Amino acid sequence: MRTEEENIELAADWIRNARGLLITAGAGMGVDSGLPDFRGPEGFWRAYPALGEAGLSFQDIAAPHAFKAHPKLAWGFYGHRLALYRRTVPHAGFGILRRWAEGMPEGYRVFTSNVDGHFQRAGFDPDKVHECHGSIHVLQCTVPCGEQTWSADDFAPEVDEARCLLRNTPPRCPRCGSMARPNILMFDDYSWVEERTEESRSRLDAWTHLRRDIVVIELGAGTEIATARYFGERHAARFIRINARQAGVRDNRWGVGLPGTALGVLTALDEAIGR
Repeated sequence: MRTEEENIELAADWIRNARGLLITAGAGMGVDSGLPDFRGPEGFWRAYPALGEAGLSFQDIAAPHAFKAHPKLAWGFYGHRLALYRRTVPHAGFGILRRWAEGMPEGYRVFTSNVDGHFQRAGFDPDKVHECHGSIHVLQCTVPCGEQTWSADDFAPEVDEARCLLRNTPPRCPRCGSMARPNILMFDDYSWVEERTEESRSRLDAWTHLRRDIVVIELGAGTEIATARYFGERHAARFIRINARQAGVRDNRWGVGLPGTALGVLTALDEAIGR
């Protein structure tokens, strides 16, 4: 059994000698930036107590039917998140990853289940970032009346945070005038416009299929919705898992599990690479 220090040194050596880098990330990646972690109903209700008082769970509000049943609440929730992600600065770990990624001879790609757009905010090439659940910074029609998506940049949500209610007018579809919603894959979502995400996935698949010596760094990806975990494990020649709660790997010869936050472990790895 390797010690934690030995695991750090081994992972640093894999990164130092890698030719291609695949970064996979879940919600834990944003915790060091100050973003809330909705793990479990208690975590969600701590972040949005008004929704807990209304008896609504994350699955209730993060669903297309919420925009019909509770439009002001639904947009209060997503409008608050949109404003939060806009004003939050990605933590320094993003910069460490970007520096490693841009030095790879065979390049890099990012696969993230996060919808916050923080990899792009941190300077990663948008064409190399795949957001498997979509993005809060992109809108679509709630109907939907077509495959059109558009930027949310022109929408400035005004939210009564105490009641989680949108105060101003929600965005509208420019084609049919119906209410718009974030272009995010929600629970029980049969109206998600996925064309943008499918195009991004095609670019990612073209890159991974041409490479066999990929080092994967997974950050803050949980087991509850394990999309990022499965994708990274499937493509890794060497696998590094960074996770505060669930850092175990299924094969210690192929993978390294590093317990801790993204920023803390990335900083330790960067120091080890520089030695």
